[in-house]
Amino acid sequence: MACTAEITCRFDVVAVQEVLRYLLQRLGPNWRVIASDVTEGPAGNAERLTFLYDSDRVQPSGLVGEIVLPPIEENPQHQFARTPYFAGFSRAGIEFTLASVHVLWGDNAAARLPEITAFATWMRNWAERPNDWNRNLMVLGDFNLDRIGDPLYEAFIATGLWPPTELNEVPRTIFDDDKDRHLYDQIAWFSDPTALPYSRTLSTSAAGSSTSSPTS
Repeated sequence: MACTAEITCRFDVVAVQEVLRYLLQRLGPNWRVIASDVTEGPAGNAERLTFLYDSDRVQPSGLVGEIVLPPIEENPQHQFARTPYFAGFSRAGIEFTLASVHVLWGDNAAARLPEITAFATWMRNWAERPNDWNRNLMVLGDFNLDRIGDPLYEAFIATGLWPPTELNEVPRTIFDDDKDRHLYDQIAWFSDPTALPYSRTLSTSAAGSSTSSPTS
């Protein structure tokens, strides 16, 4: 926990999943938290999705909520296993919105595909809505996806929601080695290989430190 706190304090905003309250206590009085409710049900693992932020560097924009799918006739009760959680922040007059997602895990890839597709589609529709609170959208968290070429990964990026290609080979946890690679935390935004059409107003000078999602 001390190591996690030391890494966290170097950033402006951090998305944390499976959070422990002790982490916030170690960070100091200038750190604040925005937390979801507990996800009930066997797939939810009683988890909370949270954003920790340094109030000396960034402020909440006022936007916070959960992503809920519209009802469909085939399955009106179907929702995400862990409801994605989003919040907006502001620094130096520049707003950005982070969506924290913990994608369903399991050995049945076909069963996981609908949730991944629904989330990516929902985010794309949000990004394209005019006059909405959707500037500088970024997704981060436990994607539980393989690398480029995997069918689940391809479904995630089909709407243009791309993790940086530089991170494709970066280890996800301290347990990664040459023989055992994990597929956990990532960050993504809408782009193509050469442009950031939905992040034009976000610059290094305005946003300060990068946002990150440390391994839970």
